[in-house]
Amino acid sequence: MATTLSYACPSTTTSKRFLITSTGQQSQPCSSSACYQGALHSYGLQKQQVQLNSISKAMRTKRLGSVGRQKKGAVRCNIELQDFIGGDLIKLDLGQWLSDVEEHKALAIYSPHEGGYEGRYLTRLKYQGYHFLDLSARGLGDPETTLTKFHPVCPAHVGKQPIARWYFPPEVDYRLSLLPPDAKGLVVWIIEAKVLSKAELQFLALLPTLRPNVKVIAECGNWRKFMWKPLKEIAGLS
Repeated sequence: MATTLSYACPSTTTSKRFLITSTGQQSQPCSSSACYQGALHSYGLQKQQVQLNSISKAMRTKRLGSVGRQKKGAVRCNIELQDFIGGDLIKLDLGQWLSDVEEHKALAIYSPHEGGYEGRYLTRLKYQGYHFLDLSARGLGDPETTLTKFHPVCPAHVGKQPIARWYFPPEVDYRLSLLPPDAKGLVVWIIEAKVLSKAELQFLALLPTLRPNVKVIAECGNWRKFMWKPLKEIAGLS
Protein backbone atom coordinates (compact mmCIF):
# COMPACT_ATOMS: atom_id res chain seq x y z
CA MET A 1 0.00 0.00 0.00
CA ALA A 2 1.48 3.37 -0.95
CA THR A 3 1.82 6.13 1.60
CA THR A 4 1.15 9.81 1.04
CA LEU A 5 4.83 10.62 1.23
CA SER A 6 6.69 11.27 -1.95
CA TYR A 7 10.07 12.62 -2.92
CA ALA A 8 11.92 13.88 -5.93
CA CYS A 9 14.60 11.69 -7.40
CA PRO A 10 16.93 13.94 -9.37
CA SER A 11 19.11 12.49 -12.10
CA THR A 12 21.62 13.88 -14.49
CA THR A 13 19.04 14.47 -17.19
CA THR A 14 15.54 14.55 -15.73
CA SER A 15 13.78 14.60 -12.32
CA LYS A 16 11.23 11.88 -11.58
CA ARG A 17 8.92 11.54 -8.62
CA PHE A 18 7.94 8.16 -7.13
CA LEU A 19 5.52 7.05 -4.43
CA ILE A 20 7.00 5.23 -1.40
CA THR A 21 5.31 2.02 -0.34
CA SER A 22 5.07 0.72 3.25
CA THR A 23 8.00 -1.61 2.55
CA GLY A 24 10.23 1.31 1.55
CA GLN A 25 10.33 0.37 -2.18
CA GLN A 26 9.69 2.71 -5.05
CA SER A 27 6.51 2.16 -7.07
CA GLN A 28 5.13 3.83 -10.12
CA PRO A 29 5.78 7.51 -10.80
CA CYS A 30 3.37 9.81 -8.99
CA SER A 31 1.53 12.86 -10.10
CA SER A 32 2.80 16.31 -9.26
CA SER A 33 -0.14 17.10 -6.91
CA ALA A 34 0.37 13.89 -4.89
CA CYS A 35 4.10 14.52 -4.60
CA TYR A 36 3.49 18.09 -3.49
CA GLN A 37 1.02 17.06 -0.77
CA GLY A 38 3.33 14.32 0.45
CA ALA A 39 6.26 16.72 0.63
CA LEU A 40 4.22 19.18 2.70
CA HIS A 41 3.12 16.44 5.12
CA SER A 42 6.68 15.19 5.53
CA TYR A 43 7.95 18.71 6.20
CA GLY A 44 5.23 19.26 8.82
CA LEU A 45 6.15 16.04 10.67
CA GLN A 46 9.83 16.97 10.72
CA LYS A 47 9.05 20.46 12.02
CA GLN A 48 6.87 19.07 14.85
CA GLN A 49 9.59 16.58 15.83
CA VAL A 50 12.20 19.36 16.03
CA GLN A 51 9.88 21.47 18.20
CA LEU A 52 9.20 18.55 20.57
CA ASN A 53 12.91 17.81 20.91
CA SER A 54 13.70 21.43 21.76
CA ILE A 55 10.87 21.64 24.32
CA SER A 56 11.90 18.39 26.05
CA LYS A 57 15.53 19.51 26.16
CA ALA A 58 14.56 22.85 27.73
CA MET A 59 12.37 21.16 30.35
CA ARG A 60 15.13 18.68 31.24
CA THR A 61 17.68 21.48 31.63
CA LYS A 62 15.31 23.47 33.83
CA ARG A 63 14.52 20.46 36.02
CA LEU A 64 18.17 19.60 36.53
CA GLY A 65 18.96 23.20 37.39
CA SER A 66 16.17 23.41 40.00
CA VAL A 67 17.26 20.13 41.64
CA GLY A 68 20.82 21.35 41.79
CA ARG A 69 19.73 24.60 43.47
CA GLN A 70 17.61 22.72 46.02
CA LYS A 71 20.45 20.40 46.97
CA LYS A 72 22.86 23.28 47.22
CA GLY A 73 20.63 25.13 49.68
CA ALA A 74 19.50 22.11 51.75
CA VAL A 75 22.74 20.27 52.47
CA ARG A 76 24.25 21.46 55.74
CA CYS A 77 26.42 19.54 58.17
CA ASN A 78 28.01 20.44 61.51
CA ILE A 79 31.36 18.78 62.17
CA GLU A 80 32.89 18.56 65.62
CA LEU A 81 36.10 17.13 66.99
CA GLN A 82 34.32 13.95 68.10
CA ASP A 83 33.34 13.21 64.48
CA PHE A 84 37.01 12.72 63.60
CA ILE A 85 38.16 10.91 66.76
CA GLY A 86 35.03 8.97 67.75
CA GLY A 87 32.33 9.73 70.25
CA ASP A 88 33.27 6.80 72.46
CA LEU A 89 37.02 7.46 72.50
CA ILE A 90 37.17 11.00 73.86
CA LYS A 91 35.08 12.54 76.63
CA LEU A 92 35.90 16.16 77.30
CA ASP A 93 33.32 16.46 80.09
CA LEU A 94 34.68 13.82 82.48
CA GLY A 95 36.10 16.50 84.77
CA GLN A 96 32.72 18.22 84.96
CA TRP A 97 31.12 14.83 85.60
CA LEU A 98 33.33 14.16 88.64
CA SER A 99 32.78 17.64 90.08
CA ASP A 100 28.99 17.38 89.68
CA VAL A 101 28.94 14.00 91.41
CA GLU A 102 30.83 15.46 94.36
CA GLU A 103 28.66 18.58 94.47
CA HIS A 104 25.13 17.24 93.91
CA LYS A 105 25.73 13.66 95.21
CA ALA A 106 22.65 12.41 93.30
CA LEU A 107 22.38 12.69 89.50
CA ALA A 108 19.87 11.68 86.87
CA ILE A 109 21.62 10.57 83.67
CA TYR A 110 20.35 10.25 80.10
CA SER A 111 22.34 8.03 77.76
CA PRO A 112 21.98 7.26 74.02
CA HIS A 113 19.69 4.41 73.02
CA GLU A 114 22.51 2.23 71.69
CA GLY A 115 24.12 2.15 75.15
CA GLY A 116 27.74 1.79 76.14
CA TYR A 117 28.57 5.46 76.68
CA GLU A 118 27.74 5.41 80.39
CA GLY A 119 30.53 2.89 80.96
CA ARG A 120 33.14 5.63 80.45
CA TYR A 121 31.68 7.66 83.29
CA LEU A 122 31.26 4.64 85.54
CA THR A 123 34.90 3.65 84.99
CA ARG A 124 36.10 7.15 85.86
CA LEU A 125 34.26 6.96 89.19
CA LYS A 126 35.81 3.55 89.80
CA TYR A 127 39.27 5.05 89.23
CA GLN A 128 38.49 7.59 91.95
CA GLY A 129 38.01 4.79 94.50
CA TYR A 130 34.25 4.34 94.51
CA HIS A 131 32.53 0.97 94.85
CA PHE A 132 29.23 0.20 93.15
CA LEU A 133 25.86 -1.27 94.01
CA ASP A 134 24.00 -2.00 90.77
CA LEU A 135 20.23 -2.31 91.06
CA SER A 136 17.28 -2.37 88.66
CA ALA A 137 14.29 -0.17 89.36
CA ARG A 138 11.97 -2.91 88.10
CA GLY A 139 11.21 -5.17 91.02
CA LEU A 140 13.02 -2.93 93.49
CA GLY A 141 9.91 -2.45 95.58
CA ASP A 142 9.90 0.40 98.05
CA PRO A 143 13.37 2.03 97.75
CA GLU A 144 13.38 3.26 101.33
CA THR A 145 12.60 -0.19 102.73
CA THR A 146 14.93 -2.07 100.40
CA LEU A 147 17.94 0.20 100.78
CA THR A 148 17.81 1.33 104.41
CA LYS A 149 15.69 -1.19 106.37
CA PHE A 150 15.33 -4.92 106.95
CA HIS A 151 12.90 -6.07 104.30
CA PRO A 152 11.10 -9.33 103.53
CA VAL A 153 11.51 -11.27 100.30
CA CYS A 154 9.13 -14.03 99.23
CA PRO A 155 10.88 -16.62 97.01
CA ALA A 156 8.98 -18.23 94.17
CA HIS A 157 7.13 -21.32 95.38
CA VAL A 158 6.23 -22.64 91.89
CA GLY A 159 2.94 -23.91 93.28
CA LYS A 160 4.56 -26.82 95.14
CA GLN A 161 6.68 -25.46 97.99
CA PRO A 162 5.09 -23.64 100.92
CA ILE A 163 5.02 -19.86 100.75
CA ALA A 164 8.00 -18.58 102.71
CA ARG A 165 9.27 -15.15 103.70
CA TRP A 166 12.94 -14.40 104.10
CA TYR A 167 14.36 -11.23 105.63
CA PHE A 168 17.38 -9.44 104.20
CA PRO A 169 19.49 -6.66 105.72
CA PRO A 170 19.43 -3.13 104.24
CA GLU A 171 21.25 -3.17 100.92
CA VAL A 172 23.05 0.14 101.39
CA ASP A 173 24.03 -0.39 105.03
CA TYR A 174 25.24 -3.91 104.30
CA ARG A 175 27.44 -2.76 101.41
CA LEU A 176 28.80 0.15 103.45
CA SER A 177 29.89 -2.27 106.16
CA LEU A 178 31.88 -4.27 103.56
CA LEU A 179 33.77 -1.33 102.06
CA PRO A 180 37.58 -1.44 102.45
CA PRO A 181 39.22 1.32 104.50
CA ASP A 182 40.68 3.04 101.41
CA ALA A 183 37.32 3.23 99.57
CA LYS A 184 36.07 6.70 98.77
CA GLY A 185 32.41 5.79 99.02
CA LEU A 186 29.53 3.77 97.59
CA VAL A 187 27.71 4.59 94.36
CA VAL A 188 24.16 3.25 94.06
CA TRP A 189 23.69 2.91 90.29
CA ILE A 190 20.02 2.32 89.41
CA ILE A 191 19.07 1.34 85.86
CA GLU A 192 15.59 1.85 84.35
CA ALA A 193 14.81 4.53 86.93
CA LYS A 194 12.30 6.04 84.49
CA VAL A 195 9.66 3.65 85.91
CA LEU A 196 9.95 5.11 89.42
CA SER A 197 7.40 7.55 90.76
CA LYS A 198 8.24 11.07 91.85
CA ALA A 199 8.08 10.09 95.54
CA GLU A 200 10.59 7.29 94.96
CA LEU A 201 12.91 9.63 93.03
CA GLN A 202 12.67 12.13 95.87
CA PHE A 203 13.85 9.52 98.37
CA LEU A 204 16.79 8.61 96.12
CA ALA A 205 17.69 12.30 95.87
CA LEU A 206 17.70 12.54 99.69
CA LEU A 207 19.57 9.26 100.27
CA PRO A 208 23.06 10.90 100.25
CA THR A 209 21.83 13.17 103.05
CA LEU A 210 20.86 10.13 105.14
CA ARG A 211 24.05 8.21 104.23
CA PRO A 212 26.92 10.67 103.67
CA ASN A 213 29.21 8.09 102.04
CA VAL A 214 26.63 7.25 99.36
CA LYS A 215 26.24 8.72 95.87
CA VAL A 216 23.20 7.97 93.69
CA ILE A 217 23.18 7.69 89.88
CA ALA A 218 19.77 7.01 88.32
CA GLU A 219 19.23 6.27 84.61
CA CYS A 220 16.04 8.26 84.01
CA GLY A 221 15.80 8.10 80.23
CA ASN A 222 17.59 8.44 76.91
CA TRP A 223 18.94 11.30 74.82
CA ARG A 224 21.03 11.80 71.66
CA LYS A 225 24.20 12.18 73.74
CA PHE A 226 25.18 11.41 77.32
CA MET A 227 23.93 14.13 79.68
CA TRP A 228 23.00 14.49 83.33
CA LYS A 229 21.05 16.73 85.70
CA PRO A 230 20.75 16.93 89.50
CA LEU A 231 18.26 14.36 90.70
CA LYS A 232 16.63 16.90 93.01
CA GLU A 233 15.74 18.97 89.97
CA ILE A 234 14.16 15.99 88.22
CA ALA A 235 12.24 14.96 91.36
CA GLY A 236 10.92 18.47 91.95
CA LEU A 237 12.84 19.21 95.14
CA SER A 238 14.62 22.33 93.87
